Amino acid sequence: MVDTPLLYIAILLFIASQIIYIEHKFKWRIFKIIPPIVILYFTVMTLSTLEIIPSGSDVDETYSSIKRYLLPAMIFLMLLELDIRVLFRVGKSTIATFFLASFTISIGFIVMFYLFHNHFSDESAWRAFGALSGSWLGGTSNMIAIQEALNLDDSKLGYVLLIDSIDYAIWVMLLLMAVPYADSFNRWVGAKDISIAEEVLSGDVAKESSVNFPECFATLSISLSISAIAWSIAKELPTTTLFTETTWAVLISTVAGISTAFTPIGRGLSTSILANIMLYIIIALIASRADFGELTQAPIYILSGFTIILIHATLMVIFAKIFKINLFSIGVASLANIGGIASSPILAGAYSRALVPIGVFMAMLGYIIGTFVGLFISKILYLIELNF
Repeated sequence: MVDTPLLYIAILLFIASQIIYIEHKFKWRIFKIIPPIVILYFTVMTLSTLEIIPSGSDVDETYSSIKRYLLPAMIFLMLLELDIRVLFRVGKSTIATFFLASFTISIGFIVMFYLFHNHFSDESAWRAFGALSGSWLGGTSNMIAIQEALNLDDSKLGYVLLIDSIDYAIWVMLLLMAVPYADSFNRWVGAKDISIAEEVLSGDVAKESSVNFPECFATLSISLSISAIAWSIAKELPTTTLFTETTWAVLISTVAGISTAFTPIGRGLSTSILANIMLYIIIALIASRADFGELTQAPIYILSGFTIILIHATLMVIFAKIFKINLFSIGVASLANIGGIASSPILAGAYSRALVPIGVFMAMLGYIIGTFVGLFISKILYLIELNF
């Protein structure tokens, strides 16, 4: 039983490092089918379910603190190889794909509630799903805003959080598992095998052919310092339902990464290894809070959440076939809505570090529209409850 923060972190690091070691040492075929990052997620989630990694107060505080400071640091490092041409080249298609994902998620909520609303014993179910729509179109802050606007009782928010954690966790895993199949999917829909962003960067030579101790040490210290500074500044900035401290911290680290990328400091830092280490640590942390055991609770709500995702995914695949949209674009657009700022850059980074800004950009669009569109969906759900 893990009952100390140090042992908690040590076990997560050990599991992540051993999975990476086995992949590089043995080159097993399973790693081509299921990415190491997904195997890591399943492994840690299983240990969490078995309570080998429990959620005591000290462990929870450690989880929150490390994830809080690593996320801005990781985004900063991943942005250091940014080519600003990417954002200009993919701007219109990125925005269009994001709103397409928002539209299909909205359709999913409406169709699901029409099919299932008579199966909910709670008359406030439409409010609960209205709040969930705010989260799945924007983020937690949007969900809270809608909860307050609809006067949803705090006790009913548990259903929302249950769907948001379980269904979202499974969807993240599926999207990560789909990364190795991007070329096959793109050929099927007629999209380009690689994204425009990767095309722009295809002629570039990797910055780092080797990693030396001074550069690695400097990179670590700078990235963590940027994260600490970002959070310090974020605490002093005004917050709203759309712009929380987390939003500000991510924005500040994003700007810092983009700005530093054009300086000699950014071009001289070795970012790849440390950025990937942080990525795996964050994935392990997220998985350590997941629990297969929760699947036995409120099954109708969990099923409803998966129905929304199924409708959304089906429509996105159809639109991808019609408009020839690649898997990266629809995947990151989907997760930018459902997962938000904490996860869309991670999925983008799983394709290429150069694509992280697109994940951040899409997630920020979600923060902007989440509350407004969520309230509109809530109104439709209320009308369905009232008239059908």
